[in-house]
Amino acid sequence: MPSPLPGMDPYLESPKLWPAFHRHFVAAVYQALLPGLVDRYRARVSTRSYTSELVLFTSVTREPHDEEYIEIRSRTDGRLVTLVEAVGLGNRTTAEGKAAYLGTRSAAQREKAGVVEIDLLTQGKPPFEFDRTTLPPHDHTVTVTRGGTPDRYEIYTSGVRKRLPKFKLPLAADDRDTVLDLQIAYARGFDAGGFDKLIDHTAPLPPDVKLTDDDREWVRELVNPRPKR
Repeated sequence: MPSPLPGMDPYLESPKLWPAFHRHFVAAVYQALLPGLVDRYRARVSTRSYTSELVLFTSVTREPHDEEYIEIRSRTDGRLVTLVEAVGLGNRTTAEGKAAYLGTRSAAQREKAGVVEIDLLTQGKPPFEFDRTTLPPHDHTVTVTRGGTPDRYEIYTSGVRKRLPKFKLPLAADDRDTVLDLQIAYARGFDAGGFDKLIDHTAPLPPDVKLTDDDREWVRELVNPRPKR
């Protein structure tokens, strides 16, 4: 069953749910990309690993992380054409996760590849920083950087009350962009993981989710409406 929300379900930001959702979502994006790549490119899902540390009084807790991302490469010479990232919780909430994410991004840009960042999270801070003051109010972003113009950003935004956007994903400089409908990919990942059965919509939102009070109330009414008198 689909999520009751029109776009991203913020209940997925729970640390217990996010790792599984991230895997299913990346797999769904990968499958959605394949028809638009034809014979010139090959796509693969790669994994980045790191360990974060949390200091608790006199002890240190170490937590391993495995994050998947997508590489689109040229079939002829194996050159990286486009990196597609789905930002993870660790990337936004830990120094180690941010460093690992930015390391992958920097390596792609050194190869003059395009970079697509899909950020469906609200907690923590975006790992990739740029001026967001001119953007409309939003909860989620897709940021596209082209290999030839790494300092220019194409930004697609959405809010918790809206469906996720379609966006243009760059390929080689002499090729047309392919278009990805993010809402369709998201819905496939949500369904594949059976998250309708794993999410308890009667519970409060995860405490670190950052939404306005109005949006929190809107989500609560949508997923768990008060009975009519």
